[in-house]
Amino acid sequence: MASRYWVVSLPVQNSASTWNNLQDQISKHSFDTPLYRFNIPNLRVGTLDSLLALSDDLLKSNTFIEGVSHKIRRQIEELERASGLETNALTVDGVPVDSYLTRFVWDEAKYPTMSPLREIVDGIHTQVAKIEDDLKVCVAEYNNVRGQLNAINRKQSGSLAVRDLSNLVKPEDIITSEHLVTLLAVVPKYSQKDWLSSYETLTTYVVPRSSKKLYEDNEYALYTVTLFGRVADNFRTSARERGFQVRDFEYSPEAQESRKQELEKLVQDQDMLRSSLLQWCYASYGEVFSSWMHFCAVRVFAESILRYGLPPSFLACVLSPSVKGEKKVRSILEGLCDSANSTFWKTEDEGGAMAGLGGDTDAHPYVSFTINIA
Repeated sequence: MASRYWVVSLPVQNSASTWNNLQDQISKHSFDTPLYRFNIPNLRVGTLDSLLALSDDLLKSNTFIEGVSHKIRRQIEELERASGLETNALTVDGVPVDSYLTRFVWDEAKYPTMSPLREIVDGIHTQVAKIEDDLKVCVAEYNNVRGQLNAINRKQSGSLAVRDLSNLVKPEDIITSEHLVTLLAVVPKYSQKDWLSSYETLTTYVVPRSSKKLYEDNEYALYTVTLFGRVADNFRTSARERGFQVRDFEYSPEAQESRKQELEKLVQDQDMLRSSLLQWCYASYGEVFSSWMHFCAVRVFAESILRYGLPPSFLACVLSPSVKGEKKVRSILEGLCDSANSTFWKTEDEGGAMAGLGGDTDAHPYVSFTINIA
């Protein structure tokens, strides 16, 4: 599927004749360039002033609509990667987007051709803006749950100095009685011998040989130590001075079960939100893309009237030339325009009078703009 298309309109006296000439020239000189008619209905022209005012807004609105389209596409790609799904072809009502563009048919029911052009354009802009707002809300909700999950995962997979210890400690590791308590000490890996030789003497009333290693990561080891509760604070202070960290920890099966249930619920919520967001994005992308193509049709129509005058007499088409074939295709399109007028639109290197005006690097003697669908 091509991702870059040109939408062009050529001035014509006889559209059938121009279309046949264009097909003939493309097949002879750039046979690998796909070429399609872009069928635009007879829209309501309005006044010249209204067309000029509309023309000023068309480029800005196109940039906005195209941006929302790409934003939804990127969101779809991210969600598909996170779900481990294969990339699905994006569609408009079941029709692949490239086919929708190349076989475009105006939706009269949604956009009555008798409506003023401004009304159609404003309606499309408003609709796409609402979809963008909805996207922000849906993504924020999904990211909130994902952020909570990531925070929990960081706590469970980080260094022993900061991570949650509840899933590393079993009930039999902890002794709690009227007088005795079990503390958890985080010991640097390289200091384990020092710990084992000194923990019994860090304070009085430490139970001899009570220290047991529960877990070890790349930096630290986690040890238990049992002592009398009344000397726990002294032990903490002495351990800290020797470079050992005694973690605050209270074993609670109820709290551990509650955390486990919370994690399971967050995982379920994330999967559900990701699935519903992905389906919403598929549908919304099709809606935005359809709106965008109708917008492009209005843009071609308005710019063609301003360029070629009334009554509307132009041939609109869609092409997708290769990068190396672009210059040849431009030459073919220019050859089908009024040759006396062509030099006026050439670039500065070619000696054209319009070169450099407004910084427009795409000045041509016909209406032309690019659509990037990916």
